[in-house]
Amino acid sequence: MNSNSIDLLTDTPSNEVAIRSEICSVSAVRRVAAMLDLDPDAYEEGSPLPRGWQFILMAADTRRSQLRADGFPGLGVAMPDLGLPRLLLGGRSVVYKADIPIGAQVTRKSSIRNLTHKANASGPIAIATIDHELNLAANDLPLLLETQTYLLLPASKGGGSVGVSRHPEDLTGQYSKTVVPDETLLFQYSALGFNSHKIHVDRSHARNVEGFPDLVVNGGLATLMLTEFLRHEIGITPQNIKVRHVAPLFCGSPITMVANQIESKWQLQAYDHRFTLAIDMEVDTHEL
Repeated sequence: MNSNSIDLLTDTPSNEVAIRSEICSVSAVRRVAAMLDLDPDAYEEGSPLPRGWQFILMAADTRRSQLRADGFPGLGVAMPDLGLPRLLLGGRSVVYKADIPIGAQVTRKSSIRNLTHKANASGPIAIATIDHELNLAANDLPLLLETQTYLLLPASKGGGSVGVSRHPEDLTGQYSKTVVPDETLLFQYSALGFNSHKIHVDRSHARNVEGFPDLVVNGGLATLMLTEFLRHEIGITPQNIKVRHVAPLFCGSPITMVANQIESKWQLQAYDHRFTLAIDMEVDTHEL
């Protein structure tokens, strides 16, 4: 966010809460495993859902006629337009209270916490903060709290990386890994989350309407890649995470992930193909 932005108005939405009943189905979990190139048969009913995979329980069910013009369905609640046609994920935080059993019925409560209007050098913008709560339907046991922050932006061209590029040798970490997300991965993640945002699935829209060089990697998918990196390469499961999205990542371009332990926390970063910081994640953990 631009530090010179000016608050114009803060809306306090009504306390309306959208409530949905969801099933953490074995079939959906196995499809996530297949997407991640893991053995689907390793996931059975009653086993804990890997932390980070809860996106399958956050999917919107917005009617196609009610989608934003950019195709974004909202996540649990309808996302306003406000005359700002572009939307990007700015960050998220997740607090894991307990594991979600595969096969369990859960209740999702979603609401817009606040909607803040600002102005900066690029024009008017809005920041929408959305809260989600997942509870075990059988006894209302809290399982997970997630807050997502979205930026609603005016029409513009040129959505490439911002910030300063670094040399590859400067990206030091206790652990590192490079991945290249392709069209199939973006499609499968978008389908599993019922996310029709055109910047992820429509290359013509991404390039010609929003000015990106290619399809944009879903912010949730990038977060998932980081938590999977944490789980498989380091052997750590998150207790809670805080994620800040700094710059977009693109389909077909390498993403370099690095991780460092700082006292009791882990700091993870994802860098784009120019070695510009794209995602900064702070993780509180306990060992598996």
